[in-house]
Amino acid sequence: MVELFVPALGESVSEATIAKWYKKEGEAVKLDELLVELETDKVTLEVTATAAGTLGKINYAEGATVKRDDLLTIINEGATPSVAPQAQAAPKPAEASKTLENKGPIMSPAANKIASENNINADKISASGKDGRITKGDVLNAIENKPSLNTSADRAEERVKMTRLRKRIAERLKDSQNTAAILTTFNEVDMSNILAIRNQYKDIFEKKHGVKLGFMSFFVKAAIAALQEIPAVNAEIDGDEIVYKNYCDIGVAVGTEQGLVVPVLRNAEKMSFAMIEKTIADFGKKARDGKLTMADLTGGTFSVSNGGVYGSLLSTPIINPPQSGILGMHKTQERPVAINGKVEIRPMMYLALSYDHRIIDGKEAVTFLVRIKECIENPERLLFDL
Repeated sequence: MVELFVPALGESVSEATIAKWYKKEGEAVKLDELLVELETDKVTLEVTATAAGTLGKINYAEGATVKRDDLLTIINEGATPSVAPQAQAAPKPAEASKTLENKGPIMSPAANKIASENNINADKISASGKDGRITKGDVLNAIENKPSLNTSADRAEERVKMTRLRKRIAERLKDSQNTAAILTTFNEVDMSNILAIRNQYKDIFEKKHGVKLGFMSFFVKAAIAALQEIPAVNAEIDGDEIVYKNYCDIGVAVGTEQGLVVPVLRNAEKMSFAMIEKTIADFGKKARDGKLTMADLTGGTFSVSNGGVYGSLLSTPIINPPQSGILGMHKTQERPVAINGKVEIRPMMYLALSYDHRIIDGKEAVTFLVRIKECIENPERLLFDL
């Protein structure tokens, strides 16, 4: 008899929710077969069988809250499931295929749970996942776009329970506002030179490195240069002490259907442009597939958020605690600007730096943002470490 416990949930995570059981009590299980999916406020964890046999009593049903080392179930090694004497013969391959087709669209466990709770018909949901699979984001979009009976006679309302991830996001953002003395300083940057470099080398870059050359690598590199010059922006407050970091772990905000997550480029100061782009692309794919791990999301000394991909022209990003600063990028838009006494049309981007005024003075914050502006407008500074 092998006991199956809730595994380690990750740093600062104490609870999880049973999202989906893939086996029923008494069913046969194989070694390493997926048994249950746990949903935390950061990631989804898959618990697999550590032995072959039959599944024993399930101690926590779907939707239940569990903690680390709680006993989920047991596996009776070597046992075989009992078969009823008059059990119906297994359908032939063609019949099995037909039966599977009649079950309708394939849904992820989390998506199925939310759809059931909100009485959403799977046939009415537009699938965006691989092989027509319905994701949690598809269900949430269906809920959001569900027709509302908003007439003078009938003003219907819906209540949807927040997911663990959304609840955790809300808690952390509110804690940030309640704890840090957040201020935001702004500047604007001329993107002409970056656009010219990208257009000139993007094909060669992609051919050699197998990844597209975007803007994020330039801004990450610029942020690292500024952090090394203004170390207070890369520090954090711990009680009555200031902890200065001699490394740059850059969090890159990634929007998903479930909410905003911030995977971390660890030791980004040692990364090349290509490595930064490859890692960010990998984070994006893992985020869409729900495969980000606790290691991907843990830590971070400074964050970069690009609201411009959604069309944002200007915003005030919120610090991701315990960090002390976050850089907000925005949409590049052509605007008339004064250049050497003449008005020219240039591709301009507004930049925003939100910072914790308890540790970062206004002069440091403004200087930090000016350094980023200088690096972006003069990319050779990044190449020659100027």
